[in-house]
Amino acid sequence: MLELLASIPADRPVLLAGPTASGKSALAGAIARTGGGRIVNADALQVFADWRVLTARPAPEEEAEAPHALYGHVEWTRAYSVGDWLRDVAPILRAGPRPIVVGGTGLYFRALTEGLAGIPPTPPEIRAEAEARLAAIGLDALGRELSADVRADLDLANPMRVLRAWEVARATGRSIRDWQADTPPPLLPLRGATPLVIDAPKAWLDPRIARRFDAMLAAGALAEARAVLPRWDPALNAAQAIGAAELVAHLRGGIDLDTARDRAVLATRRYAKRQRTWFRARMRDWRRVDATAL
Repeated sequence: MLELLASIPADRPVLLAGPTASGKSALAGAIARTGGGRIVNADALQVFADWRVLTARPAPEEEAEAPHALYGHVEWTRAYSVGDWLRDVAPILRAGPRPIVVGGTGLYFRALTEGLAGIPPTPPEIRAEAEARLAAIGLDALGRELSADVRADLDLANPMRVLRAWEVARATGRSIRDWQADTPPPLLPLRGATPLVIDAPKAWLDPRIARRFDAMLAAGALAEARAVLPRWDPALNAAQAIGAAELVAHLRGGIDLDTARDRAVLATRRYAKRQRTWFRARMRDWRRVDATAL
């Protein structure tokens, strides 16, 4: 760890990606304490105000050790996109302490370092049509309706990603990949930063995921789910937090807590597998950090 910290220039932004439960936040904190900087969230679920425990946001005492930004700043019902995050992060890059951008949402890092296409907002009626079609034919069938170039590298197991791609094609007559081909310059080119990606082997990560979810339950994750239960809507961005649907099912009497816990752990492990696959394919030029050595 000390060797890694010593090798990170204090005058360059840091990009720190990695799968869930791999120790990203702890490493970001160590980088900030060693060389200074502001820790900036790049996790699509940690932006929501109602989720602290369930999304493993930094604890208040951790936030007190270094400046933090873009954590818990989005209300429950808001549809928050990659473009929204990019607009929020832009002024942070222009002023203040050097950014230490940390998270597990690969699309955020991709938009930041490669640019983001100017896709028009999706009309509400198209979004409603997409959700109705998903409910009618299922995720696999909806994914098969996408063009081959989109299917080639889209996370087809992620309903939000599939819905987004379907909506773009339906609303604009162009695939999301066509739009991305007309991309403006990035806010932070990779060459202007220190890019790090945590390499966390499955055998090492899986037990950590289980222990962390148990710690979340002990720290109040069920209370967080109970607080949003009257407003629960599975179509919301915020509702995609791993474990949220399982805890809501328990609170509604559908499953016992042990079953909810086991299903949430399994869902988290599957998500981590998708993250590792994405990082290997998309972050070949990033410096690999061995999670087991942190």
